[in-house]
Amino acid sequence: MGRIEQAFARLQGEGRKALIPFITAGDPDPGLTVPLLRTLVRAGADVIELGVPFSDPMADGPTIQRASERALAKGVSLRQVLSLVATFRGEDRRTPIVLMGYANPIEAMGVEAFAAAAAAAGVDGVLVVDYPPEESADFAAALQRHAIDPIFLLAPTSSDARIAQVGALASGYIYYVSLKGVTGSATLDVAAVAARIPEIRARTGVPVGVGFGIRDAATAAAVARIADAVVVGSRLIEEIERSAAATACDNVLTLLSGIRHAIDAAAPATGEP
Repeated sequence: MGRIEQAFARLQGEGRKALIPFITAGDPDPGLTVPLLRTLVRAGADVIELGVPFSDPMADGPTIQRASERALAKGVSLRQVLSLVATFRGEDRRTPIVLMGYANPIEAMGVEAFAAAAAAAGVDGVLVVDYPPEESADFAAALQRHAIDPIFLLAPTSSDARIAQVGALASGYIYYVSLKGVTGSATLDVAAVAARIPEIRARTGVPVGVGFGIRDAATAAAVARIADAVVVGSRLIEEIERSAAATACDNVLTLLSGIRHAIDAAAPATGEP
C-alpha cells in the first residue's frame, strides 16, 4: 500500500477528510520550498501537491501562472523539483507528495527516465494536466511500475465515458475540478459539486478530491461534507506572493491551520467517505 492509499485509509478510519494543499516548487525561491513543505505538514496537510513550473500552463489562472514565472526566473527545472522532493523526503517519510504539471518537461526527460527519477526522489503520485486518459495508458503503466499513482482530472463537463476511462487508470485519488475555467477563477457552486460526486464514485474505486475555487475555511468545510479531500492552491500562492520571505511560512501556517480546523469540524465523524 502506497503512502497516498495509506493516508486515505487512515483518515477514513478516523472519520476525517483529506486536506491537500498546492504550492509551486521554487516559488518565490528554491530555498523556501522545503521549509514551506514542512509548514504545510505542520498545518495539517495529508497529501501535498507540488507544482512543476511550466511556461505555458493551460489550466492555471493568473496567480499560479505568476508562481511558475517566478520559479522559472530562478532556473527551476523538473530535475531540481525532484531534488527538492528528495530533500524533503529525507526528513519526512510519511507525507505523500504529488507532482502536478504538464507533459512537456516529462517528455523532454523521457517517460521511463522520469518515472524512475520520481520514484527515487520519493514522489507518490503524478498529475499531468495535458495527458488525457484516452492517451495515458502507457504513462500510467510506467508510473505504476515504479509504485507511483497516476492521478487524473475530471470536470463538470466530463462525460460518463471519460469518467469510466479515468476510473480504469487512476489510483491514489481523482481530482475533480469544481468549476469551468482556470484555477482561482470563479465562485464554487457546492450544490453542483455535490450532485456530481456520487456519479464519479459510482464509476471509480478511489477517493475523490475537489479543487479550484476553494479560497476560505467556509468553502473548504462545505466541500469536506461531500468529498473525500479538499484541494487548496491559488489562495496559498496568494499568501506566499504577498508575504516577505521571512514571514511566508508563518502566514501559510496560520491560513492553512484555519482551513484544517474547518474541515475537521465539518466532516462527519462516521468513518464513511
